[in-house]
Amino acid sequence: MPVLRTTLAVAGWGGLAGVAGWIALTRDCTMKPVPPSDYLFNHTLYARYNPNNAPVTEDICIRQVPLNKIKPELLEGKDDGRLVEAFCQGVWGGIGFAYQRQFLERKYRGADTASQLWDRKELKTSRYPVGTQITDHFEVVSKTPTSIIVRAGDTPRRLEVRESDGLFEMLAEVKEKEGVAEFGLKSVFYNGLAAPDKEGKPPGPPMSPWIQWLHAQYDKLLMETALRGNVMK
Repeated sequence: MPVLRTTLAVAGWGGLAGVAGWIALTRDCTMKPVPPSDYLFNHTLYARYNPNNAPVTEDICIRQVPLNKIKPELLEGKDDGRLVEAFCQGVWGGIGFAYQRQFLERKYRGADTASQLWDRKELKTSRYPVGTQITDHFEVVSKTPTSIIVRAGDTPRRLEVRESDGLFEMLAEVKEKEGVAEFGLKSVFYNGLAAPDKEGKPPGPPMSPWIQWLHAQYDKLLMETALRGNVMK
């Protein structure tokens, strides 16, 4: 995944100073596996686009922020979805996604994709209703007051089962008793076309351990830049 490697290099991953800065920047992010009981695995879209129940590469990046560090207007009417929208705007319109956005723009922006979101101003102001297409690589497929799920991995113009596919969820939930808001970036990737071979041997997961590690670092980058750029005071 050259995009991930280059993005991390641009962000300063490399060398002792970069490593130290990266650890400091992302020290509050926690990476966890997505449990098999998670609702995404029972989602209609998961069943539709992974019909053979192929192995997945999954993880979730979690970050808690004290409520007194969040912009107060995002906490007004906690059930109106304003917080998760701001988080989503920060993910796609923030500097963490900037290199990938530019990379995708050079390759895919044109007359066929003119109705999609490309510019940072649009990405930072959209409310991301279902059907919103982002940089010819993501499409909003579900939205609730605490969750926005996009289908990822290939152009949203390809509606059928795809080799490169997945669900990517942005979560934001206020936990008043703990005095924090909890944010999550949940990923479930799979090869929708994968199937057991002639001998019945199942296919392997879509990402190697090294690529999954890179993806986890990218999640942390998206998390921190989204929160610091669009959610926190």
